[in-house]
Amino acid sequence: MKDMKILVVGAGPAGLYLAYLLKRRLPAWQVRVVEQNPRDSTFGFGVVFSDRALEFLRGDDAETFERITPAMEAWTNLTVVHRGVPVVIDGIGFAAIGRLRFLQLLQQQLAGVDVVPEYETSIGEQEQLRGYDLVVAADGANSFVRRSRGEAFGTRVQHLQNKFSWYGTPKLFDTLTQTFVANQHGVFNAHHYRHSAHMSTFVVECDPLTWEQAGFAAMDEAATLAYCQRVFADTLEGQPLVSNKSIWRNFPNLRNARWSVGNTVLLGDAQRTAHFSIGSGTRLAMEDAIALAKSLFEFKNDIPLALASFEAARRTIVEKLVAAADASADWYERFPQHMQLAPREFAWSYIQRSGRIDPEKLRKIAPKFVGG
Repeated sequence: MKDMKILVVGAGPAGLYLAYLLKRRLPAWQVRVVEQNPRDSTFGFGVVFSDRALEFLRGDDAETFERITPAMEAWTNLTVVHRGVPVVIDGIGFAAIGRLRFLQLLQQQLAGVDVVPEYETSIGEQEQLRGYDLVVAADGANSFVRRSRGEAFGTRVQHLQNKFSWYGTPKLFDTLTQTFVANQHGVFNAHHYRHSAHMSTFVVECDPLTWEQAGFAAMDEAATLAYCQRVFADTLEGQPLVSNKSIWRNFPNLRNARWSVGNTVLLGDAQRTAHFSIGSGTRLAMEDAIALAKSLFEFKNDIPLALASFEAARRTIVEKLVAAADASADWYERFPQHMQLAPREFAWSYIQRSGRIDPEKLRKIAPKFVGG
């Protein structure tokens, strides 16, 4: 059996985890991980998982499961706040961890199999991708590796209309909470949850009309942060928002007709994006890594067959989750209209937005909410 030479571009969850799985199982393989950003540079604050989203790890990789879960914050309810009224939906649990802490745990695990990512190393020319048996594009939605192949992957990107900005705050929240508020400029939503014992994630979202009427186009990062603090003053209870490259963005819905071309395969957000409102992006990335590693172990030197097997095994699963994410994103794109509902009816609309929870299922998992 030939010892493979593999290049993993991107040291996010997908790239780090895949490199670990490959090197742990087949230590003779050469696995190189490169990342353009500094070691501890990361966008955003927290990573959130549904209460069952990490169960895939328990069976496939108990060691990683045991490494990650003690560092997570967990809770068993979800709260929706509308018109100042909190509606608690029981039985909808989540767990979260700081994104930087999560990456550090994966880095430590990878170091245990003698792979150290090369940080501040840019891949910007096709020549740098040559000489490898397999090139893994784990370099995000704006993947250079994917773009270097032109139209070969059949990439489609559609940006959503709403604007969002990712903040943190030292204010700690009991549950993952969705807070909806209105002011003279329009309506706003905040997705917020604690991701450590000292910090919460706080994602602010608004529709295009609100964004325009609030004058955000003329505001710098500091002025935008100050405005958002005023909008959510009651929610923050005197605590500040914390910025980390917190600028307004439009979420990119990215899809690829093909997941591999030649010896190059897409992983994580380079392959497809899933709207942050369902908390499945990191889960999908790690499940991608597990599935790709299994296919490579099975077919070893036959890279084309391994990549075809990976896509055949994963595509239906991914498309199901992505469809739920798209439905959730569509609900958020129209949340100003939904806000015309009374708080409890609004919460019903919210919890059914992805199509994954119907009234009968909700009755089983959230009896207190359904019972009023």
